[in-house]
Amino acid sequence: MNTSVWHIGQILNSVQSTFVGLLRIWSIPLVLLLSLASGYTTYYGLSYFITDWIALIITVAVQSVIVISSLELAGCHWRANLARVLTVGATLAVALLVSVSFSYFKFYELSQQDNTLLARYRTLDRNLNDYLDQVNKLKSTLMARQQKRAEAAAKEATQAYLGTLQGIRDENRKRVGKGPMWSHYNELQLAEQNRLRQMEESFGELDQRIAAARGTLQKFSSDLKNPALYADLMEQVRQVQGKADNLASVHAASPVPAPLWGSHAEFVRGITPSFAMWEDLSLFALACAAMVDFFTLVLSYRLEFSAPGPLTEEEKLLAFHGLREFSQFAINDNDELEFVFEKTELERAKRYPDWNRMFTVAFLLNRGFLRKVSERSVEFAPNLYPIVAECMRKELPQAGSGFHDGKVRQLIEKKAHEQRA
Repeated sequence: MNTSVWHIGQILNSVQSTFVGLLRIWSIPLVLLLSLASGYTTYYGLSYFITDWIALIITVAVQSVIVISSLELAGCHWRANLARVLTVGATLAVALLVSVSFSYFKFYELSQQDNTLLARYRTLDRNLNDYLDQVNKLKSTLMARQQKRAEAAAKEATQAYLGTLQGIRDENRKRVGKGPMWSHYNELQLAEQNRLRQMEESFGELDQRIAAARGTLQKFSSDLKNPALYADLMEQVRQVQGKADNLASVHAASPVPAPLWGSHAEFVRGITPSFAMWEDLSLFALACAAMVDFFTLVLSYRLEFSAPGPLTEEEKLLAFHGLREFSQFAINDNDELEFVFEKTELERAKRYPDWNRMFTVAFLLNRGFLRKVSERSVEFAPNLYPIVAECMRKELPQAGSGFHDGKVRQLIEKKAHEQRA
């Protein structure tokens, strides 16, 4: 029963170790992908303010600094070297500030795209309706002017018929009837009325085109990215403009100035990055820009806890025997094994040569298996424990290994025997 449980535990440990190892391996391409994504958005923002090739160089430098500083920050400890921690932290903060600031422009464009289209539609709607209202006002002015002319001609024709028209001879005054005078003014009245009917017909066509333009504008509001609807709208607006300008020229009136209508490509184009985007701050865009760099920072920081490469069998033995020469071990507040690598007073008195073990400490620090926590002590990284445990298991059968406690040795030898079985 105990043997079965032990084998199940081995399998679970193996599965867990494999899973953790795969996660660590996957962290590397994930960091690269996040850096690439953040680099694209940073380059996008920078390229609008400086030359493209300079923006590319700065982007590569910024993303490299973020990853390298994150790794270095995880490897140093403020109690060991406060100046180094502050320097690395300040460098990382500047790189993050540059990356987030210029990435914000891209995320702002993406997040505000719909709002931008709506704002442009409101502007188009306002300009078009203002123009059509001015055309209607011109139409009403011309119609009222012609109506007054027709009424004045009708009044003069009536006065000519009654003989009360001013300026006629005394012998013809108050002579009622259709005479030559009335015939002249009647022709003038008919001409003015004919012009009024023609104007009403022309204005009727103009009203139809105005109504068609307003209807197409309403349809376009539900599908702002449809270039066909926009083209129909512009064509109808041009027809209204042509008809209104023609009527204004015929009736000696000033034409209504029309706004400049751009193409549909200009209507749906993206936002040009500018520092004005910071005035209309989008918290969502800023959070997205910061989120990418935050994940890059966290994953890069976590990569420090994995060694850059496995140790060979000779390097494992070197590390194990070098660490065994130290004696001042303790469990620190991080629940890690910590030891002092400086000589003790007794070793200084005996002039103990510690080159070998100091080389071991420096070697393991550079390989990521030890972390410096103060000027005179270091702690084990999580990936060093299984290496030491493996070396301890190999050293158990040998005499003088330092593990003479009967119960512990018997238990470990039993597990090693069961594992071989």
